[in-house]
Amino acid sequence: MELTGAEILWESLLREGVEVVFGIPGGASIPIFDAMLKYPIHHVLTRHEQGAAHMADGYARASGKVGVAMATSGPGATNLVTGIATAMMDSSPVVFITGQVHSYLIGGDAFQETDVTGITLPITKHNYLITRADQIAQAVCEAFYIARTGRPGPVLIDICKDAQIEKAEFVYPDKIELPGYRPPRTAPAHLLKKAAEMIYQARRPVILAGHGVLISHASEEVQKLARKTQTPVAMTLLGLGSMPASDPLSLGMMGMHGEAYCNLAVQNSDLIIALGMRFDDRVTGNLKTYAPHAKKIHIEIDPSEVHKNVVVDLPLLGDLKTVLNDLLTYIEENQHPEWMAQIEEWRSESDSRNILYWPDDGKLYTAHIIRSIWEITGGDALVATGVGQHQMWAAQYYSFERPYRFITSGGTGTMGFGVPSGLGAWFANRQEDVWVIDGDGSFQMTQAELSTIVQEGANVKIAIMNNHFLGMVRQWQEFFYDSRYAGTPLTGPNFVKIAEAHGIPGRRVTTRAEIKPALEFAKQTPGPVLLDFFVEKEEAVYPMVPAGADLHNMIRRPVWQSQGTA
Repeated sequence: MELTGAEILWESLLREGVEVVFGIPGGASIPIFDAMLKYPIHHVLTRHEQGAAHMADGYARASGKVGVAMATSGPGATNLVTGIATAMMDSSPVVFITGQVHSYLIGGDAFQETDVTGITLPITKHNYLITRADQIAQAVCEAFYIARTGRPGPVLIDICKDAQIEKAEFVYPDKIELPGYRPPRTAPAHLLKKAAEMIYQARRPVILAGHGVLISHASEEVQKLARKTQTPVAMTLLGLGSMPASDPLSLGMMGMHGEAYCNLAVQNSDLIIALGMRFDDRVTGNLKTYAPHAKKIHIEIDPSEVHKNVVVDLPLLGDLKTVLNDLLTYIEENQHPEWMAQIEEWRSESDSRNILYWPDDGKLYTAHIIRSIWEITGGDALVATGVGQHQMWAAQYYSFERPYRFITSGGTGTMGFGVPSGLGAWFANRQEDVWVIDGDGSFQMTQAELSTIVQEGANVKIAIMNNHFLGMVRQWQEFFYDSRYAGTPLTGPNFVKIAEAHGIPGRRVTTRAEIKPALEFAKQTPGPVLLDFFVEKEEAVYPMVPAGADLHNMIRRPVWQSQGTA
């Protein structure tokens, strides 16, 4: 079957089970979009290529499938870069497809020519420059395989315009053989037995559950390990949902804005079982004082992450789900009553949730809003966020009982991620409640995608925590720069009117009494709704571990605030 390169691309995407792609056409990708009309793949026309990248990323995280985003050459391709970096840092499987100038023009500074493969080399798992139509099918097949296997990540395919137009025989590969690419599957038995012995001998163990738990679909195995050995589970920001928040063994989120008792448990442990996480700086604090008494087992599929930040006693390389299933056959049941009692004592002293019981002092606090969203959605919505204070509050006060419910940017901390990733998540789960919890600064970076939400008829609810600041930066300025608020105050627009201009109903909320009626309005209204919450301007996220400080040296909420007299 002889097809144009553009047709080969769409035929190949169909073979990979692609149902939706996100993007914007341009001069160097017109043949691709023209051929698209022949195929039953839904294209979502975004308002900015960064939005397309985040939508594909959100779709991938919520569906477990590979997301696809498309752009033209030059500025179209470079507008994807932030989203590509976001997917790379968070191990999200996305294939990015860009148009490129004719192959004979490459290197001549042609109109909208940019070396996008060179630009994205450090932030992709792999990338391709396609100059002939007969290269496309093989590249697509390899790209999807690379994106979803091993440690997932983004792959970019840059297709020259003449390769899109010329014809070639379409033959899709039956299987992929990539010499040198062999992701590890499982660890050897003698190391598994050693790990089981270390776990049995531990008296103060803690499991650290990272994003890899979700990526490997290993939540069930993590819970089996935790319950069989009565080991508490701390989670990274992207690992939330690995253990139900209501489970007595759940310690919630660890790290810079993690629960105080969780960080204390990590610091006082004698064994850390790190699962699919990379010991990043927001989790560890000062590496010299991190978990000083603990031996460390690290189960990880990416060899480059082992010993990179924290030297461990026993690395187990392999797919997390496979390794855990093998490990569980050697695990003996155990109990740690004294350790659990100590953790419960620390938990009882924690003040992180006291704010939920403060009397109404006339001010609007984000914690009450997020907890109310949790209540009205039954704690089971798909929640996407931007980046900043609102993101940390969402992690703290929306208690996730299941995996794949929290869509947020971890490694790059990408502001503007919330709205487009929420729309991408909706495409993966159209019958689910989808809420975007955003900040006024983060929201304004991709607010044009409101038009995309309307265009697609997406049932996405948006809650903006509007404190008229770049809130997290302002908090750092308050704590560490004598409250010199340089460049952080925001005099934002009327978000309700902006929503209405896009055809989205909205409400502004300024008091605690208005929270639940506004949420009921959103729940009862078909389609998208925007709620603009005027929250307390100078509220801070507690606890907080200052950058580079010891994990146990947290800035705690002042006593007078903990007593509800703020």
